[in-house]
Amino acid sequence: MTIVLALETSCDETAVALVAGHRVLASQVASQVASHAPYGGVVPELAARRHVELLPHLVEQAFAEAGVTWSQVNAVAATATPGLVGALLVGLTTGKTMALLHGKPFLAVHHLEGHLCSAELTGGPPLKPPFLVLLVSGGHTQLVRVDGPGAYGLCGATVDDAAGEAFDKVARLLGLGYPGGPAIEAVASGGGNPQRFAFPQG
Repeated sequence: MTIVLALETSCDETAVALVAGHRVLASQVASQVASHAPYGGVVPELAARRHVELLPHLVEQAFAEAGVTWSQVNAVAATATPGLVGALLVGLTTGKTMALLHGKPFLAVHHLEGHLCSAELTGGPPLKPPFLVLLVSGGHTQLVRVDGPGAYGLCGATVDDAAGEAFDKVARLLGLGYPGGPAIEAVASGGGNPQRFAFPQG
């Protein structure tokens, strides 16, 4: 069984996982929403500093949760791109350092490929290529055709803001706070008049 220690620091969440094949042995995620909320969005320098503070603790917690030791780990992986440069550097430097210290190979992972492959970690039946993935995150909204490992085709994407960005910007304009998605959802679920606007049907 191959066990990989994975680090994710591309934006404002610090995440560490230990994965064996398609099975997640441990997953630790620390949100930075409270740190960025006063500014109405992610502050890159603040995000990087919080990753520095949080990452060592999350790695320790992940090992405790999984009940594995470094001798059982086969490789270390970290997000390499895309993302906030300072935030990415924290994860990459930490991952490369741990790999070097423990004599493990290091794997640089494309953030969006990580999103695409995460569907394989849900515990459901294996996905057989080709298949389509709708990738919706804070910074990306894309429809991707997956032909196999490392073989992807972009079918479509937003031409301006990703869905997550749009929610944050609308929430800021409406004075609802950050992050925008949950704030808009709370307002939308609070009632209102669904007949106020006539939308085309079909």
